[in-house]
Amino acid sequence: MARTTRRPGNMPAELTSFVGRRRELAEIRKKLAGARLVSLVGPGGVGKSRLAIRAATDLARGFKDGSWLVQLAEVRDPDLVPNATLAALDLRDQAATEPSTLVLSYLRDRELLLVVDNCEHLLGAAGQLIGEVIRAAPGVRVIATSREPLSLPGEHVVPVPPLELPSAEAGQPLDRLRLNEAIMLFTDRADAASGRFELTAANRPAVVEICRQLDGLPLAIELAAVRTRVLTPEQILDRLSDRFELLTAGGRAALPRHQTLRTTIDWSHDLLAPDEQRLLRRLCVFAGRFTLDDVEGVCIPVGETTGQTLGLISSLLDKSLIIKEDAYGIACYRLHETMREYSALKLREAGEVESMGLRCADYYVAACRQRGLDARAKLLAWLGWMNIEIDNVRAVLRHCLNSGDASRGLAIARFLGWYWFTRGTTEGVRWLDQLMALDGGDPETRAWMPFVRGFLALLLGDPTVARSMLDRAISAGRQTGDGRLLSAALTMGSIAANMTGERVAARRLLDEAQQVTVPLHDQEATFGLLQAQVFNAFFEGDLPTVKSVSSEGVRLSREKSDVYTLDMMLMNRGLGALFAGDLVESKPYLTEALQYAREIDDRVAQFYLLDVLGSHAASSGQSRLAARLLGAAETIRLGAGATPMQFLAPVLDQATETAVAALGRGKFDAEFSAGRGLSRDEALHLALGESSREVASHAQGVAGGVLGKRESEVARLVADGLTNKQIGVRLFISEKTVASHVGSILNKLGFNSRAQIAGWVGSANQ
Repeated sequence: MARTTRRPGNMPAELTSFVGRRRELAEIRKKLAGARLVSLVGPGGVGKSRLAIRAATDLARGFKDGSWLVQLAEVRDPDLVPNATLAALDLRDQAATEPSTLVLSYLRDRELLLVVDNCEHLLGAAGQLIGEVIRAAPGVRVIATSREPLSLPGEHVVPVPPLELPSAEAGQPLDRLRLNEAIMLFTDRADAASGRFELTAANRPAVVEICRQLDGLPLAIELAAVRTRVLTPEQILDRLSDRFELLTAGGRAALPRHQTLRTTIDWSHDLLAPDEQRLLRRLCVFAGRFTLDDVEGVCIPVGETTGQTLGLISSLLDKSLIIKEDAYGIACYRLHETMREYSALKLREAGEVESMGLRCADYYVAACRQRGLDARAKLLAWLGWMNIEIDNVRAVLRHCLNSGDASRGLAIARFLGWYWFTRGTTEGVRWLDQLMALDGGDPETRAWMPFVRGFLALLLGDPTVARSMLDRAISAGRQTGDGRLLSAALTMGSIAANMTGERVAARRLLDEAQQVTVPLHDQEATFGLLQAQVFNAFFEGDLPTVKSVSSEGVRLSREKSDVYTLDMMLMNRGLGALFAGDLVESKPYLTEALQYAREIDDRVAQFYLLDVLGSHAASSGQSRLAARLLGAAETIRLGAGATPMQFLAPVLDQATETAVAALGRGKFDAEFSAGRGLSRDEALHLALGESSREVASHAQGVAGGVLGKRESEVARLVADGLTNKQIGVRLFISEKTVASHVGSILNKLGFNSRAQIAGWVGSANQ
């Protein structure tokens, strides 16, 4: 199987568009040659994040496992720093392993560059995790960004100053001036804002003076540059000069840089209309990304229309006061961290902190309830929504804990179960244990909490705690008369009893579950009962029951389009056939189950199915494939922190023995190791018999004659993060000609983004 040539990592292409900083980039490269940790330190607004990301993008090709970005700006809870790192590395909190332990285990043998961005508000937690990573993983280098050093042993600090200021000399040639870092940024952002800006002899004095007055601070320059949509550089300079004169009474030279930035933001804020100012300050209640629906639900007074909201958001976006980024096909927005701090100050000045906090909490209680009621039936869409909103939801939960608000906290937790079951088991346990310890809350909501906690305990491989919690849920279901709760607790309790070896209790709970569930005619309750019946049949070795019940589960879940249940029932059906020795019948069920496990990104199911398909391959005489699939399953298992299913152990042991006997120990180990080295996508392609060779074909490269000489030069500069205008300046060709070359490169390589060109250049140079 061909290996992909894409350099692994998760660097955002939009942040690698970058000007200047040659001196700092060289310093970072030099420091990392001999240091494990380099911290980029400087005040807000100097461009530390962009510098770190650009450096990591440049250096990624020197690391076998690429460069990876952990963004902490939207993390408000120190306990969630390991979770943010886990997610950034594409690992999964879906089993019993603590996130920090899983991160360290994964990184131990890796060779990669880790960027940990915006550490200043989480110095203790970020420093602790980075220190542990450095001690545990000798092949990992770290670039951290913060407003102050982490104060860790071996830390090398690189101060990040503002951009290089242009000379005030009037006689400097325009071509030379255009290469100045601050001027490049101003003209680039002004051109993006107005669509037609160009540095000329006429506007040169004003542009130079704007950059000098703003001390070369990137954020301040960007806020000024976007105003060229409606103001000339001369008008911008006049208004900024007036603002600084009022502040300093003529003593401009004594103004500290942080005050320069604050004054520039104040100037930009004061140019806003009153409704724009009101919205900007209220947006700080969102800890992470937010959508148009979120803004309308939290920040907009009753009676205003969607058109008004969209217009306000568009206006703030045009002025670079908020940032747009699409996720899961939805337009999302967020605040730059410096702008968030400024907005929070304005919210406090307006006396709206408490009222907006309550509105935000009530909004997410209602949103989680509305979407969570049918989360299982619409799992893919619901998980997409949760992935966008999770940082906001976490911030509301933390506020509820800090204020002792059990009512809102438990109301949200009740409907987060399917996120925790599939994306964050240990995180879910941490939230639930704290929330359940609070007094108060709606009795019906509180009655469901032991069930959710018991379900999580089962996923964590702790059936003893699960039995205790599920017994509480059974009692609550009986006391409240909630048939759905009683059914869910009984079926899950039966599974827990089987896992603790209590066969009689498991059968008793299962029989009662059937009596309770059938009259309900409830889809989710029925699926829970079927799963418990299949699980019990596996433990009893009753393969005919496994076949009949899982077949019914497949039929019903197809009918209801419940992909989570369909995934499980297909796996059950395939396993039953495999245990019965029917290789032909089992394979289609197992491969289809793996397709659904990939669709919902269920890592534990992917691990189980790769193991089982490895066993199937061994029994089918495909020993080399078996060894690779077993190795790939091990990598996915470690990435999810999962443990093998106990009743599969004999089958997997037999598969290993069969493959070793056919290949010999040395060749088996080599194939197993090759399987462990596959990416998750490659492993799934292999198991499903799909080809991934089209990615490798891009490695033909410049040497293969795919690109012409000029196209090769343009491709290398695109990989360096230059814009079309900057490439034109560098190569002395027009921006239109550059755009034509980029289009030709994309067409020849079959790509659709500049980021793909950058990755292709990196792999071609290795």
